[in-house]
Amino acid sequence: MGLFSRFVAKVRGTSTASALEWSEIESELLGADLGPALVTELISASKKMSGDDAEASITEILRSKLSQKNRSLASSGAVNIVMIVGVNGAGKTTSVAKLATLLHSSGKRVLLGAGDTFRAAAVDQLTTWGTRIGVDTVSGKNEAEPASVAFDSAQRAVAEQVDYLLLDTAGRLHNKSDLMAELGKVKRVIEKVAPVSEVLLVIDATTGQNGLAQAKIFSEAVEVTGLIVTKLDGSARGGVALAIESALDIPIKFIGTGEAAEDFAPFDPDKYLLSLLR
Repeated sequence: MGLFSRFVAKVRGTSTASALEWSEIESELLGADLGPALVTELISASKKMSGDDAEASITEILRSKLSQKNRSLASSGAVNIVMIVGVNGAGKTTSVAKLATLLHSSGKRVLLGAGDTFRAAAVDQLTTWGTRIGVDTVSGKNEAEPASVAFDSAQRAVAEQVDYLLLDTAGRLHNKSDLMAELGKVKRVIEKVAPVSEVLLVIDATTGQNGLAQAKIFSEAVEVTGLIVTKLDGSARGGVALAIESALDIPIKFIGTGEAAEDFAPFDPDKYLLSLLR
């Protein structure tokens, strides 16, 4: 049952759980990580609706909270350099590999940059994925300077004129200012070679409102242009996607729903809203 299905039924006055009070529905929506401001607005608006058009009205309210910015990955005639950032454990390195798989399968020339140099497992993981996909990976020595690997990756991408350089970066604690400053340095070093086309932030859907905090801090450090939301499957509370877009106007560009390479796809707003309502 979708997150808003009982909500719609309550407005219609046909819910089988008719004894539920609005306060209980409010608690349910808060538990789904929508955030207090958005929940208050939804409850207030729904109380004024006509029961006959409840679903259409709620759909329009939800749609208005989604970003209207372009959800397509940057694509130009030159090399498109995409930095993938995020905290450790969000699924960042796996998301880099899955995006590479998606692009490579569509005929794009892809190069990977293993910039998470402080975690040997991440470099090995990305290199293994690259071999499996059939794309090269640029890496440095263990614990090499991340900016150095980023610079080398950008130089090679430009020299070989690949379509996309996907640069993995070291997992950052969004509440550590020195680490966030280092991330900004990586971006500046890359741009000595070529412009950064996209900065995609990986957010774990199960982190709830902490995902909002991460998005705000990362955006201040490196101007995030889009989001990859992972673990947005049946077990995750999908309201976090709506909350992030409503609060920050940063478009979700891709979602991950599982561990396999095919469990990754462009974010479809219409499909997402339908899943919340049905």
